[in-house]
Amino acid sequence: QAQFVESGGALVQPGDSLTLSCAVSGFTLNYYAIGWFRQAPGKEREEVSCISSIDGSIDVADSLKGRFTISRDNAKSMGYLQMTDLKPEDTAVYYCNARRRGIDYWGKGTLVTVSL
Repeated sequence: QAQFVESGGALVQPGDSLTLSCAVSGFTLNYYAIGWFRQAPGKEREEVSCISSIDGSIDVADSLKGRFTISRDNAKSMGYLQMTDLKPEDTAVYYCNARRRGIDYWGKGTLVTVSL
Protein backbone atom coordinates (compact mmCIF):
# COMPACT_ATOMS: atom_id res chain seq x y z
CA GLN A 1 0.00 0.00 0.00
CA ALA A 2 2.94 2.34 -0.56
CA GLN A 3 2.03 5.74 -1.98
CA PHE A 4 4.27 8.49 -3.31
CA VAL A 5 2.50 11.66 -4.45
CA GLU A 6 3.83 14.96 -5.83
CA SER A 7 1.86 18.19 -5.58
CA GLY A 8 2.28 21.92 -6.08
CA GLY A 9 2.55 22.16 -9.85
CA ALA A 10 0.93 25.21 -11.39
CA LEU A 11 0.84 27.68 -14.26
CA VAL A 12 3.17 30.54 -13.32
CA GLN A 13 4.84 33.52 -14.98
CA PRO A 14 8.56 33.96 -15.62
CA GLY A 15 10.29 35.17 -12.46
CA ASP A 16 7.79 33.52 -10.11
CA SER A 17 8.64 31.12 -7.30
CA LEU A 18 7.06 27.76 -6.56
CA THR A 19 7.54 24.91 -4.08
CA LEU A 20 6.75 21.32 -4.97
CA SER A 21 6.00 18.69 -2.33
CA CYS A 22 6.32 14.93 -2.22
CA ALA A 23 4.22 13.09 0.35
CA VAL A 24 5.01 9.50 1.34
CA SER A 25 2.87 6.86 2.98
CA GLY A 26 3.26 3.11 3.35
CA PHE A 27 7.03 3.14 3.86
CA THR A 28 9.59 4.97 5.99
CA LEU A 29 11.19 7.83 4.06
CA ASN A 30 14.01 8.37 6.57
CA TYR A 31 16.28 5.73 5.05
CA TYR A 32 15.83 6.81 1.41
CA ALA A 33 17.63 9.40 -0.62
CA ILE A 34 15.20 11.79 -2.33
CA GLY A 35 15.58 13.08 -5.86
CA TRP A 36 13.63 15.41 -8.08
CA PHE A 37 13.61 14.86 -11.83
CA ARG A 38 11.83 16.59 -14.66
CA GLN A 39 10.82 15.78 -18.21
CA ALA A 40 10.00 18.47 -20.74
CA PRO A 41 8.06 17.70 -23.94
CA GLY A 42 10.30 15.88 -26.41
CA LYS A 43 13.16 15.64 -23.89
CA GLU A 44 14.68 12.89 -21.76
CA ARG A 45 14.03 12.85 -18.05
CA GLU A 46 16.79 14.77 -16.26
CA GLU A 47 17.93 15.05 -12.66
CA VAL A 48 17.13 18.35 -10.97
CA SER A 49 18.35 17.81 -7.40
CA CYS A 50 18.87 15.13 -4.77
CA ILE A 51 19.38 14.92 -1.01
CA SER A 52 21.09 12.13 0.91
CA SER A 53 19.43 10.02 3.59
CA ILE A 54 22.66 9.80 5.60
CA ASP A 55 24.04 13.30 6.02
CA GLY A 56 21.55 15.50 4.17
CA SER A 57 24.10 16.48 1.53
CA ILE A 58 22.54 18.22 -1.46
CA ASP A 59 23.27 18.14 -5.16
CA VAL A 60 21.68 20.54 -7.63
CA ALA A 61 22.11 20.46 -11.39
CA ASP A 62 24.73 23.03 -12.43
CA SER A 63 22.32 24.98 -14.59
CA LEU A 64 19.87 25.30 -11.69
CA LYS A 65 22.21 26.24 -8.86
CA GLY A 66 21.15 29.49 -7.26
CA ARG A 67 17.53 29.06 -8.34
CA PHE A 68 16.49 25.59 -7.12
CA THR A 69 17.09 23.80 -3.83
CA ILE A 70 15.88 20.59 -2.20
CA SER A 71 14.89 19.81 1.39
CA ARG A 72 13.25 17.07 3.44
CA ASP A 73 11.25 16.72 6.64
CA ASN A 74 11.51 13.14 7.85
CA ALA A 75 9.10 13.72 10.74
CA LYS A 76 6.41 14.58 8.18
CA SER A 77 7.59 12.05 5.56
CA MET A 78 7.85 14.91 3.07
CA GLY A 79 10.29 16.06 0.43
CA TYR A 80 10.35 19.51 -1.17
CA LEU A 81 11.74 21.26 -4.22
CA GLN A 82 11.96 25.05 -3.90
CA MET A 83 12.16 26.91 -7.19
CA THR A 84 12.76 30.62 -7.76
CA ASP A 85 13.12 32.89 -10.78
CA LEU A 86 11.31 30.38 -12.96
CA LYS A 87 11.95 30.48 -16.68
CA PRO A 88 9.97 29.13 -19.65
CA GLU A 89 12.58 26.39 -20.11
CA ASP A 90 11.69 25.08 -16.64
CA THR A 91 8.33 23.93 -18.01
CA ALA A 92 8.13 20.18 -17.42
CA VAL A 93 6.49 17.40 -15.49
CA TYR A 94 8.38 17.11 -12.21
CA TYR A 95 8.81 13.71 -10.55
CA CYS A 96 9.86 12.78 -7.03
CA ASN A 97 12.04 9.73 -6.48
CA ALA A 98 13.08 7.81 -3.36
CA ARG A 99 16.02 5.40 -3.55
CA ARG A 100 17.44 2.84 -1.15
CA ARG A 101 19.97 0.18 -2.13
CA GLY A 102 19.07 0.36 -5.78
CA ILE A 103 15.32 0.20 -5.26
CA ASP A 104 13.41 3.20 -6.60
CA TYR A 105 9.96 4.55 -5.88
CA TRP A 106 8.49 7.07 -8.31
CA GLY A 107 5.59 9.45 -8.07
CA LYS A 108 3.30 10.13 -11.01
CA GLY A 109 4.50 13.69 -11.52
CA THR A 110 3.18 17.23 -11.22
CA LEU A 111 3.12 19.73 -14.09
CA VAL A 112 4.88 23.09 -13.89
CA THR A 113 4.18 25.48 -16.74
CA VAL A 114 6.09 28.77 -16.97
CA SER A 115 4.53 31.08 -19.50
CA LEU A 116 3.34 34.63 -20.11
